[in-house]
Amino acid sequence: MRGRIEKALSGFYYVNIGGQVLQCRARGKFRRDGTSPLVGDWVRVRELGGGEGFVEEIEPRTNCFARPAAANIDQLVIVASAAIPVTDPYLIDRIAAIAALKACAVLVCLNKADLDTADRLFDIYNRSAIPVLRVSAKTGEGMNNLREMIRGKLSVFTGNSGVGKSSILNSLCPELFLQVGEVSQALGRGRHTTRHVEMFSVEENTWVIDTPGFSSFDTAELNLGLQAHLPETFPEFLPYLDHCRFAGCRHIKEKGCAVLQAVQDGAIPLERHRSYVRLWEEVKDLHPWDKK
Repeated sequence: MRGRIEKALSGFYYVNIGGQVLQCRARGKFRRDGTSPLVGDWVRVRELGGGEGFVEEIEPRTNCFARPAAANIDQLVIVASAAIPVTDPYLIDRIAAIAALKACAVLVCLNKADLDTADRLFDIYNRSAIPVLRVSAKTGEGMNNLREMIRGKLSVFTGNSGVGKSSILNSLCPELFLQVGEVSQALGRGRHTTRHVEMFSVEENTWVIDTPGFSSFDTAELNLGLQAHLPETFPEFLPYLDHCRFAGCRHIKEKGCAVLQAVQDGAIPLERHRSYVRLWEEVKDLHPWDKK
């Protein structure tokens, strides 16, 4: 029978087969093949009785992430804040580029609008090709808009610790009772409260996954694919990429670069281009033998 993995914990996979969740082990063939079932996978399972079963087959994926270990993600919701902790735009852009490489939509969600309206961050992404909205998990501001933008999708929520990912999810679906961490005033960051990857149903055909901070997206995702396609992962660059004077333009400081001209004209936010340059510095020296 067919189902979807909602949670992976201690070698068990919890598969929703419609009206029932089976606690499953995975067939040994997955270990031999070097693959593992992931949260979000559509799978074929064999029921053993007593609420248990085996994962027999993993259906083809639309995408997958190494950390968090999840598959078939429709949208990445990057939660940010201009209140404590303040989010660096580069962290947002780094994750957005990884998502774009994997054909995953991105939404920037600025939380704690009751404390700080995050005008600078809102201006950057309002002028970019990435949708952005302001919310407050505390007052409920913007939560209806957020609900509309995640409806009918599997969305992964990520962001630096303390920005209120779990608070937002509790506001969207109060019965989740996700643990909420306190923000350290001295360090300006929060404690991780999410320990494993799990899908939660917000409403029919709408799922969310909470993740333990930006650290869950590690350098394993900054790979040769990102090196080869970095300009395309910045969607506001796309109208200009074929109009540079020289083929193979890196859009860093080359003469006749249409992207740089668009930055100068204000058509591309300067902060987004700065993040692009920093990302290029991270991936430019990768070689095929670095690939794991």
